[in-house]
Amino acid sequence: MRILVTGSTGYIGSRLVPILLADGHDVLAAMRDDAKAASFSWGDRVTPVHFDITDPESIDTALTGADAVVYLVHSMDDGDFVRKDREAAEAVARAAEKHGVDRIVYLSGHVPDDQTSLSDHIRSRLQVEEVFTNATVNSTVLRAAIILGSGSTSFELVRRMVERLPATPVPSWMVKKVQPIATADVLQVIAASLGERAMPGSFDIGGTEVLTYPELLGRYAAVADLSRPQFRVPFVPTPVVGRAVATITGMPPGTVISLVDSLHHDMVARRGNAVTSDFADAVGDPIGIDESIRRALTVTAHDGTDAEGTTDPQAAADSDPDWAGGFVRIEDGRVRHDASGLAKVLARRR
Repeated sequence: MRILVTGSTGYIGSRLVPILLADGHDVLAAMRDDAKAASFSWGDRVTPVHFDITDPESIDTALTGADAVVYLVHSMDDGDFVRKDREAAEAVARAAEKHGVDRIVYLSGHVPDDQTSLSDHIRSRLQVEEVFTNATVNSTVLRAAIILGSGSTSFELVRRMVERLPATPVPSWMVKKVQPIATADVLQVIAASLGERAMPGSFDIGGTEVLTYPELLGRYAAVADLSRPQFRVPFVPTPVVGRAVATITGMPPGTVISLVDSLHHDMVARRGNAVTSDFADAVGDPIGIDESIRRALTVTAHDGTDAEGTTDPQAAADSDPDWAGGFVRIEDGRVRHDASGLAKVLARRR
């Protein structure tokens, strides 16, 4: 098929493109700056397409001739992102209907049973998926919670909280359940949903383990060979925690605050895990939490490439955000701590 990948230069999109090319698809790589395609090893094998979610005309033009759209646009660090994301999705849905697009695949987030007090982060995801599922185009919504892989925002949040603090404070309201999924498994599910058989509807996808967020922090510490005792902190308001975590991690404040706010809910598959049912043939054996973390920390022979197919999608890529990465790496099977890297970060924060 001829597939338009929005967010093609982002974390999931840049790793998805080479998989779609390998599957024989023609890829329209949507991006604000067409010239950015040249910075990716797959740049000369795709058709760069100008795409700006604030410009309905560019959306309409980008969808012309597309058989399918992979929608990977989120703007959590950009003002009133709930409204902006909904309006962008509405423009994409209209253009898809106008141009006869066969299907839309949207990577969303887990939605809890209690929808009366959703965070803006989750509410935005739900609104976007409702826009697509209410359209006349076949739409597949894939709901994932924490995606584990170097460069993933949720993974980097875990990495930096563990690596940068000698002990981990845990607000009492943050002891909720999560069901992480490996980046590589997410990519396989997206690719499968673009296969010969359309699968309209919403699907919860996750790994095979359910644990609490503090337990996930502990699992990272164990793989990274770090001693990080945890202590409970009662009665700390969510905004205070969000701002503190943003300061500690050095990540985009709006994004961090939105993600922290969503930790008030259990983020697990509610209606069965589609990874082990609907998409089991595509994924095979899901990657476990420890293996996901280990591969994310492993220095590969092509370390830091721009998500070419020869690089493990769990590992780092040059195309990842500047704030991605940490001080722990696994090289030749051994865990190594880069003390000089930590010293440089602490010096910049003073």
